Amino acid sequence: MEILKSFAERRHIEFPMIADPDSQIIRAYGVLNEEATGREKGMALPGYFLVDPKGVIQEKFFETKYENRFSANNVIGKLFPELGEEVSSNVPAPHIRFALEQSDRTAFPGSRISLTAAVQLPSDVHVYAPEVRDYKPIELAIQPSSEIEVASLTYPHSKVLYLPAIKERVPVFEGAFRITQDIKVTSSRDFSRAVGKDGKTVTIDGELKYQACDKKICYLPVSIPLKWELRVLPLDTQRAPEAIQHK
Repeated sequence: MEILKSFAERRHIEFPMIADPDSQIIRAYGVLNEEATGREKGMALPGYFLVDPKGVIQEKFFETKYENRFSANNVIGKLFPELGEEVSSNVPAPHIRFALEQSDRTAFPGSRISLTAAVQLPSDVHVYAPEVRDYKPIELAIQPSSEIEVASLTYPHSKVLYLPAIKERVPVFEGAFRITQDIKVTSSRDFSRAVGKDGKTVTIDGELKYQACDKKICYLPVSIPLKWELRVLPLDTQRAPEAIQHK
């Protein structure tokens, strides 16, 4: 109890917190970190439950490793995309409009955040969905980096468009839609040390590839370079005062 109170005071946490010294609540929810040893033994895997007004768990977001964790904005963006935008910037591109978004401006080693391309097509324009054959689909690609790990990539549901000129049905995207790429900030020891006391800005590069078409013309394929910036802050590794530490 005293360790939890010390942590809450140091981090200026005002919401209620539960002391669970014997891990009974953690076990009841099935989120005990079975691999943890030492100071972390008996702790829960970090994550979130979405509970409805009747107290029923509707969704849960947990990682399989203690070092990795979803950010709150990342979870909000998955559940309520219209509320999840934290950072947005427009990018010039031919035949379409789109903006880059990211769920968080800042993160910590091990954080999972979302990078999004929010696309708006003119009313008579479409792009091909990833499952298309013999055409160039739209593709969001993140360049590999030692500072991040690429996680899940989410495209919207496509619609089938009939092309009378060639008598084909093809999967496409039209109107407004979002492509979201989750990434994890690496939690490696070397990177965590490199973050330093003041934090470190990480640049994430990528590209958006697509071929826009209207009722008469399929324009040349395009590749647009993308860039996001994320401020990575150091983890809080400060221990509680020695007098209340576990012996």
